This record gives sequence, C-alpha cells and structure tokens, in this order.
Amino acid sequence: MERDNELRERAAQVIPGGMYGHMSVLRRMPPEYPQYFERADGCRLWDVDGNEYIDYMCSYGPMIAGYGNPRIRAAADAQRARLDIANAPAAVIVDLAERLVQQVTHAEWAMFAKNGNDATTICVMCARARADNPVILVANGAYHGAQPWANYMSKGTPNDEHQYFHPYQFNDVTSLNEAASKVRGRLAGIIVSAFRHDAGHHQELTDPGFARRVREICDEEQAALILDDVRAGLRLSLDASWSAIGVHPDLSAWGKGLANGEPLAAVLGNELYRDAMTKIFVTGSFWYQAAPMAAAIETLDVLRELNGPRLMGHLGQQLRDGLYEQAQRHGHGIIQSGPPQMPTLMFEDDPKAEKGMAFCGLAIKEGVFLHPWHNMFLSTAHTEEDIGQTLEATDRAFRQLG
Repeated sequence: MERDNELRERAAQVIPGGMYGHMSVLRRMPPEYPQYFERADGCRLWDVDGNEYIDYMCSYGPMIAGYGNPRIRAAADAQRARLDIANAPAAVIVDLAERLVQQVTHAEWAMFAKNGNDATTICVMCARARADNPVILVANGAYHGAQPWANYMSKGTPNDEHQYFHPYQFNDVTSLNEAASKVRGRLAGIIVSAFRHDAGHHQELTDPGFARRVREICDEEQAALILDDVRAGLRLSLDASWSAIGVHPDLSAWGKGLANGEPLAAVLGNELYRDAMTKIFVTGSFWYQAAPMAAAIETLDVLRELNGPRLMGHLGQQLRDGLYEQAQRHGHGIIQSGPPQMPTLMFEDDPKAEKGMAFCGLAIKEGVFLHPWHNMFLSTAHTEEDIGQTLEATDRAFRQLG
C-alpha cells in the first residue's frame, strides 16, 4: 500500500485528522483497508495501488446500478452539456418531480436538495410548520444525518439542540406510546427509519404492528409520520419502503441511490403538507443542478426495468446463504441481519467486533470489500458470478480465521 500510505501522510498535514466524517472510519478498520481509490466500474473498485475489490459498500449506498453505469452517465452528461446550473432550474426538475409523484404512493409533491441531511431536516421543518408544535420523536440510536439536531455523537452541538427531540425505542410499541403520551398536544412528528439499521448493532426489520401504531399516533395528534428512506430507498421497494406493510408516511426523505452517485436528495410529501412546505425557506446554490436530476430519471428507469429491489434481494440472499454454509462448515458462529439487499454480518460473542474485523481484513486481502459492523449494500451491477467469486474468497477467509 505504498501509494495509499504516501497519500495518508500528505493528508495528515492538510486535512484535520487525515480524513473526516464517515470516510475517516478506516481509522477503526483493519490495516488492509485502503483509504484512497483510483477507479471504479460496475461493482468493482481499484485502489491507488492497483488492488481490485468486489465492493459490498457501494459508496455507503449511492451506487445502486453500477459505478459508471453507461445509461445513467450518458443521461447526466447529455443534460450537463445543455445546462446543469443556471439562474433558474432546467425543465428536468418538473419531469423528475412528476415521475416521483407517479411512482411513490404517498407522494403528491416533491422537492430536491443534495444530501440526506438536507432531506431529513426539511421534513422536520415542514412537520413543525404545519403543526405549529416543536416536538419530534426520534428512535434511540437512529442515524438521521450529521446535522446538529440529529448528531448525538460528537462535540460542537449544545444539548439545547436536542431538547425538542424525544426518544423512543424502535419496534417497541410500549416505548413509543410512553414517549407520545409525554408530549401530547406538542407533537409535530415521528421520524422513523425504513428498518433499524443502527451501525454496530444487529439490524431489525420493521414490525408491522409498530409501524401501524406510529401511523395511528400521528393521525391522533395531527402530526407527521416522517419516513427516513435515505439509506434504504429504492433497494427495498420502488415505492416508499413501508409501502409493503401498508403504512404510508406523510413526508419521506430520499438520497443515496436516487441518482446512482450523482449528488441529489428529495423530499416527498402528501397534500396535507403542501402548504406547510411553502411556509419554510430552505435552499442551496447547487440544489437545482439538472444533471443529477436527469441521472435520477434514468436510474428509476433502470431499476424498474430490472425490478431492482427483487434482483438485489435475490443476489443478497445467495450471498447470505453461502456465508452461512461456510461459517457452519468452518465452525464459526455468525449473525446475519437486515434485508438481503442491505445485509449486516457480525460474529457471535464478538462485542468489540474483533473477530469481524479479522475476518474482513482477511476478505479484503482476497479482493472482497466487506464491513464488520455497518450494514452493506447490494446493487444491480452485482451478478451471480460476482457472488460466486465472493464466496470463494470468503471461504478462504473463514479457513484462515481459525
């Protein structure tokens, strides 16, 4: 890793900590993990030292249809050649809004931003604008972005930033009821993830009874059900992720895979929140870029044609089944949680992820990029051949794990 180490040394001089945000996570990862990449194609990455990896992080989610997908890249490039950013938006903003309203059951309007941070924050503001109440219920440990109101992990945010965000336990109806009863008459909304995907923990699929109770409380209190679909959106469903259990949000936040890596986020809402959305002011110099919107339309087409959620689920299940068989054969206890499109792999009796780290360090030396404590991501660019090659590599890693 000669080139990678050189870049790390240079970065340490000009970037605080050498790297920041979730891209600094390599400080907690096995030493075999590269910090810098040179190129990408399909579901493959090459680091700056020329090592090739089958990628199961997909840029932490944005890559959903393949790095450099030729159709999506062509759509973005064609729009960029005509107009990307100007004194007002290109017509494609209307095209994309219409498309999302047509595709997502609860949506009757759409607006666009750049990051999941933007989208979840806009949802919170819109909920408060309609209710004229301050309180939002947030699940313990849930991640809704790095902005101050949602950031409990770091310095730089006064405790007062969190005074109107009250906790409940995801999937726990009793906890939810207790939290709601304490703020009756002051509730603006309840924000929920598509499923519990807290980093460092086993994932939990959403209990339909819990989802229905969230909807009931919001209806009783005239508060917004806010679905954070930034991470899961378009991987579990081409509709909002709770559509499969028959629970529809009032507001939903989208990002990551929406434009296959082009910078774009969206907020979708129902008619009840249309007027409230006009009462708040949110914007950004680059929020109206046209090329990412063109990329998003093409991404939605690709995913629809391939039935992307089903394809990713099929491939993810193949990977899950193969890993289970290998772990059993080599005498290792593993826990695989979450939906197969977004799997988490952890080891039994491994509270500090030490065994997981060792396994992932061995796997990356075999050319497979996994993660020991964060959920991973499948894409439509993965193939059965990629899964087969991955399982050959993980079989060797399990054998070496001891």
